Amino acid sequence: MSAITYLKTHFIVHLLLGFVFVVSGLCINFIQLCTLPVWLFSKQLYRHLNCCLAYSLWSQLVLLLEWWSGTECTLFTDQATVDRFGKEHVIVILNHNYEIDFLCGWTMCERYGVLGSSKVLAKHELLYVPLIGWTWYFLEIVFCKRRWDEDRDTVTNGLQALRDYPEYMWFLLYCEGTRFTEKKHRISMEVAESKGLPKLKHHLLPRTKGFTTTVEYLRGTITAVYDVTLNFRDQETPTLLGILHGKQYHADMCVRRFSVDEIPEDEKECAAWLHKLYQEKDALQEQYAKEGTFPGQRILPRRRPWPFLNWLFWVILLLTPLFSFMLGVFASGSPILICSFLLFVGAASFCVRRLIGVTEIGKGSSYGNQEFKKRM
Repeated sequence: MSAITYLKTHFIVHLLLGFVFVVSGLCINFIQLCTLPVWLFSKQLYRHLNCCLAYSLWSQLVLLLEWWSGTECTLFTDQATVDRFGKEHVIVILNHNYEIDFLCGWTMCERYGVLGSSKVLAKHELLYVPLIGWTWYFLEIVFCKRRWDEDRDTVTNGLQALRDYPEYMWFLLYCEGTRFTEKKHRISMEVAESKGLPKLKHHLLPRTKGFTTTVEYLRGTITAVYDVTLNFRDQETPTLLGILHGKQYHADMCVRRFSVDEIPEDEKECAAWLHKLYQEKDALQEQYAKEGTFPGQRILPRRRPWPFLNWLFWVILLLTPLFSFMLGVFASGSPILICSFLLFVGAASFCVRRLIGVTEIGKGSSYGNQEFKKRM
């Protein structure tokens, strides 16, 4: 094992990475708070500033995938589609099977210059999560409680507000609503059978309301829908903890572009279009399982230096005073100071582990188990 490989697995190094991310995130959230008055005289300037600030935080997570673990994300698509990346407002539909699928989506956003302006339809609970929820709040992310009677006004108003967004945005949707598990899949397919819908082998039954509503209210702003089907070579099961330990994975992403004009305006027809799309995604996953590849031209986008340079800036800014403080604590010889510092280190370690736990499949939401049962 090389020295660098060993360092990537060391607890103290993980703690320092977590310290940089958390403290820089709190600094960014404070700066975002200070930008609120800008909205009063220039909404678009406020949006530009917050896109840059969000990029400074999210690109640190992208750095873990691209630079720390060296994970490769290969696209299977056509050059005409790639030439449009980062040059239009779009909805991106992602399958939700892996702990790091959001990181793969963000990596593509970063490589085509739309990471800071990327949007999601997020569950309301995340609004109160430090760093993640707070950053999203300033980015005008649309939050929902997954109960349409309560969400209707919030979601429609939030989507309408994005119609004049100045930066090209990728609106990322997980139409399955929750991460794939065998239990959720079994219940989901029982619902499909009861509704006379074709069963899916590799996906949950998509929830259509979020998609149809997003298309309805962003039609005229978005020009296309990108369907992204993600899988990993050699049946890899990637985790964020694995990424943190420097483990390299190999992601393959099949990207198909559909003009928004191809999508029906009628809600029921639009929902049927989405169901058909997921049947096609399922066929793509079945082909990948048999052949180990997706159809289309293989394209490996070049990674950009900005995530590394941004991370290096925060490392120098935050770790220099931290190391100086640590030396002062241990040089003092004070048992109280040393114990207090070690207690802080333990608390910080717990917080970092909790943040990682949010992504773990085993600790995922039970939403799919409960909601599918209600729909039967």
